[in-house]
Amino acid sequence: MARKNTFQGTPATAALTAAGVPFVLHPYNHDPAAGSYGAEAAAALGVDPSRVFKTLMVDVEGRLAVGIVPVSGSLDLKAMAAVLGAKKASMADPAAAQRRTGYVLGGISPLGQRLPSPAVLDSSALALETLLVSGGRRGLDIELATADLIRLTDAVAAPISSVTAGHPAP
Repeated sequence: MARKNTFQGTPATAALTAAGVPFVLHPYNHDPAAGSYGAEAAAALGVDPSRVFKTLMVDVEGRLAVGIVPVSGSLDLKAMAAVLGAKKASMADPAAAQRRTGYVLGGISPLGQRLPSPAVLDSSALALETLLVSGGRRGLDIELATADLIRLTDAVAAPISSVTAGHPAP
């Protein structure tokens, strides 16, 4: 007997479908003990970590913004602030990030957020035809064209990761 597909769509997949954007779902078994959601996704999917991007909510002088960086690096908060015309940025309060996006930590997608925020995509993505981002829940990534991600999130591309801002990755 065939197994019934129990996948429930997410706001991210709904946004892509509504926009008519092609995408590929990459589900994997999420381990609750995983230390890094992005690194877990890259390893579980067998994808180069430079193609898997994590979505980080940042507080930029009282406003929330989205930093989208490869899991192979880390977000450069100073570079992120500068791109948004601010002097300082810090990681957003987790509860505020979840309320703003409608997603749980480890499953925050740059797509389909409850209240969209200004988005900055690390410029390393510009060399990629497609990339992977969270699909809106832990254990699900979405592969889509980099150009589509930029268009749908109205993202600015800039060097905001340790990979592109001139600092070695941790």
